[in-house]
Amino acid sequence: MAAADSDTDDVEGAGGLRGGNPTSSPAGGSDPADTVRWRMTVAYDGSTFHGFAAQRDQSTVAGALSVALSRVVRAPMVLTCAGRTDSGVHALSQVVHFDVPQERSAALDPATLVSSCNSQLGPAIVVREAGVAPAGFDARHSATARRYRYLVVNAPVADPLLAGLAWHVADPLDLRSMAAASDALLGEHDFRAFCRRVPGTSPDDPIPRRVTAASWVELSTAEGTGTLRASRRAAPAAGSTPALVPVVGSLLAFEIEANAFCHQMVRSLVGTLVDVGRGRKRPSDILWILRSADRQQAAQPAPPWGLTLMEVRYGADRLA
Repeated sequence: MAAADSDTDDVEGAGGLRGGNPTSSPAGGSDPADTVRWRMTVAYDGSTFHGFAAQRDQSTVAGALSVALSRVVRAPMVLTCAGRTDSGVHALSQVVHFDVPQERSAALDPATLVSSCNSQLGPAIVVREAGVAPAGFDARHSATARRYRYLVVNAPVADPLLAGLAWHVADPLDLRSMAAASDALLGEHDFRAFCRRVPGTSPDDPIPRRVTAASWVELSTAEGTGTLRASRRAAPAAGSTPALVPVVGSLLAFEIEANAFCHQMVRSLVGTLVDVGRGRKRPSDILWILRSADRQQAAQPAPPWGLTLMEVRYGADRLA
C-alpha cells in the first residue's frame, strides 16, 4: 500500500514518487481497464502522523487510510493524493483517488464506505465524502490550485489549547508590514530561495510556481487587545472563550493559494514573513530574496504544526 506524492507543500515537492511498500498496480494486480476510479475528501490531525505518504514502520495518514479502505473494499488499495503533507501538518480537504475492481465497485456504497472508514480512523482521520470520480480524474494532476493556511498565536505566553494548531510567537508582530511583504509573492516566480531542493536535482534548476493569493489576516483577538479583525463578532459571554480565540494576544492566519508548491515553501515563507513582522527584515526584502534564488537568504521554516491544507481546486470538468 502506498501513496503517490504530489508537487505541493509540506513535503512540497517530490512529485510522482511512491512512499511505503511498493505496489506495482492498483488493487493487487488488477488491470486498470478492469477498475473504477474513486475519489475521496479527507481531513486529518497530523500531530501523531509521520506525514501523509506511507512509510515502512511509521504511522502515516496514507498507511492508516489504506488499511481501512482495504478492509472495506476487500482488496489492497493504492492512494494518490493532491498534496503530500509532511510530518505534523494537518488537512481539512485533502483529496485522494484509488482504483477499485469493477465488481467490487458496483457493490460499494459511498455512505457505507465513509461510515466504515470513519469508525476505524476517527477522529484523527475523517473521510468527509467519497464517490466514483469523473472520467479522467487524477487527484494530483487534475488539480488546478491548492490553498494553505498557517496559524500564528502572537502573545506573550503560549496558549495550550492552540499549541497543536498554531505557532506561538512571543515577539510583537507588525501585521501591516507582513501583509505588505506578502504582495511580492503574487504572480509567477522562481521559489528556489524558499524551497528545500529535491535530492538529485541541480541547484541551478529554477522552481517556478504561480501564486494567485497571499495575505495575512487577524482571525481573532483576546478581549481588549488588537485592532484588526477578519470579521466582527459579538463579544463572548463572561467566563467563556469560543474555539480559536486565544486567551491572550491575537490569532493570525497566513493564507496562500498557488498552482503548486515545493518542499517547505509555505513554512519558509511564513518564517521569513514573521521576521518582517519582528522588524528583522523589511517588506521589500521579500522580492530581493526571491530574485536571489538563494536559500540562505530566507529565514528558517516555521514549525509544521501551524500548517493546514485547506482546499484543493479542480476545473469544472473534474468536479462532475
